[in-house]
Amino acid sequence: MNRPDRALTVITCAAGPATAVGKLVSLALGRGWEVQLIATPSALAFFDPAEIERATGNPVRSQYSKPGEPRSLIPDALIVAPATYNTINKWAQGISDTYALGVLAELTGMSVPIVVLPFVNSALANRKPYRRSVESLRAEGVWIMYGPEGAQPHPPRTGGDLIATFPWHLGLDEVERMIGKQEGSPEGLRP
Repeated sequence: MNRPDRALTVITCAAGPATAVGKLVSLALGRGWEVQLIATPSALAFFDPAEIERATGNPVRSQYSKPGEPRSLIPDALIVAPATYNTINKWAQGISDTYALGVLAELTGMSVPIVVLPFVNSALANRKPYRRSVESLRAEGVWIMYGPEGAQPHPPRTGGDLIATFPWHLGLDEVERMIGKQEGSPEGLRP
């Protein structure tokens, strides 16, 4: 089987839209990406890992490999979706207590293009620690899609109503824009 020329890692967190992460996987595969999915440990209960593995041909990962076992690909780009309050705050603080956070820390340091689609309610999004975390990650070149061009904070306890409309395609569109700009222009990526 011929592998695509570009690899995309998707990191999914334990939030309602994770139940439909297969939509993002299907979109990316349809656009010619090789996809590998990494889930936070809590997110594994939100979707069927075997279904994702069949679609991608890659294992769903949530733990570090043992020495000598195959490792995850170093991707051309990364999408974190849905990204939770917990993951965004830990990532910004440099906490690496899960495989997903370890990958985020390392790939941020490697300047791999990263797009984040948060799924956070407005009460959490208004907290100073969260706002500082978003700004800190943006300062490191992470593109967090907030507001009209991405994911809007929603009122507390209404997230379940938004699962069907989660903007998976916007994250993929932005990654492709970033990769195109990176390949076609030495000017760098927008933070």
